[in-house]
Amino acid sequence: MLTIKRLSLEDARVLIAGARAKAEEIKVPMCIAITDESGQLIAFERMDGGKITSTIIAQDKAYTAAGAKRTTESYGTASQPGSPAYGINSAIGGRILVVAGGLPVIVDGDVVGGIGLSSGTPAQDTECAQAGVESFLKSLSA
Repeated sequence: MLTIKRLSLEDARVLIAGARAKAEEIKVPMCIAITDESGQLIAFERMDGGKITSTIIAQDKAYTAAGAKRTTESYGTASQPGSPAYGINSAIGGRILVVAGGLPVIVDGDVVGGIGLSSGTPAQDTECAQAGVESFLKSLSA
């Protein structure tokens, strides 16, 4: 499982399974991406029916959440005109996402990775991402 504050492939599979279970429950096929702490892709799943454009969006949400160590939704607020991070969404070739659905994966106060979902509404994407994180954290204490 978790080794040296870095997600393993098995950890990524647990995150995906938790997110997929919630997506199936709400009947929204999702694209699900898991990255390591530096935002590099570990695993990806496009559920049957997941939007083609969402493959890249999910990966960039996970990249943003892990690399910036914050939710993509928080960047949405901070990137509005007049706000401190205005224009951040154009950084790094446009990879910084400011739409909800990307969460850092935090263990013992450290960001060990990111999860990003796309294909639903921002609220649905976040709900499924949170389910993935909760499933993973529960597996650590089992």
